[in-house]
Amino acid sequence: MTTTDATPTTAPATGSPATADIARILLAEPAPSRPSAWSASMTFGWRAVLKIKHVPEQMFDVTLFPIMMTLMFTYLFGGALAGSTTAYLQFFLPGILVASIAMITMYTGVSVNTDIEKGVFDRFRTLPIWRPAPMVGYLLGDLFRYLVAAVVIVTMGLVLGFRPDGGVLGVAAGVAVLLLFCFAFSWVWTMFGLLLRSEKSVMGVSMMVLMPLTFLSSTYVDPSTMPGWLEAFVQVNPITLVVDCVRSLCAGTPDAGEVTTVLAVSAGFVAVFGPVTMRLYNRK
Repeated sequence: MTTTDATPTTAPATGSPATADIARILLAEPAPSRPSAWSASMTFGWRAVLKIKHVPEQMFDVTLFPIMMTLMFTYLFGGALAGSTTAYLQFFLPGILVASIAMITMYTGVSVNTDIEKGVFDRFRTLPIWRPAPMVGYLLGDLFRYLVAAVVIVTMGLVLGFRPDGGVLGVAAGVAVLLLFCFAFSWVWTMFGLLLRSEKSVMGVSMMVLMPLTFLSSTYVDPSTMPGWLEAFVQVNPITLVVDCVRSLCAGTPDAGEVTTVLAVSAGFVAVFGPVTMRLYNRK
């Protein structure tokens, strides 16, 4: 009796083309280099700008809101405060430029909180990138929105009769100082975006802080007309410091002390709120 032993044979597994591509990338020599801090930050900044393409409603707050504020205050209070809307506009427009853009900095925190709720931040932390890159990217992306708002407000002012003695260079310098300040100021709202539980909470707390800061400033009236105790607060208000600096640059009478003060305050915001934000981000 003859017994035949049948030895089963296993065919070699063949992976899908996608699996083969992934394996080739992972085993590639040399491995892809890690992106630099600047490259990673710019990538996340571009991501923030691309979100505007898919949700164009995000541009309403940097277009319609500044137009509404400029028209409303110019024609409601211009005649009463300065005798004419044109005269008031020369004083008022640099102030509303600062106040309007400072108000929309809170949306940085809202965007951060929204991505946390969607779980996007969990993916960011697994990437081999510079840790602060996602946070810096939010701020860089929002700089584009701030610039759009500045162009809208200045253009509206020129149409209404704003004539800055500092010319194009003075206005450009004022906008540059303002953008730098808003970049630093936005770190406050990224902290709130990480700290608070919901988008509504971020907006609520931001408005509670921003409304007093923007209205109790030199944006709308000269602080010297205020009671002494209120004037003392207004004079140290960071919004007042930026308004006065931008106003002098637009008027063609730049003050080195004012510019230095704004730069120092901006550096202080980053130095204080930057580390706090990153600590919250790493623990999230």
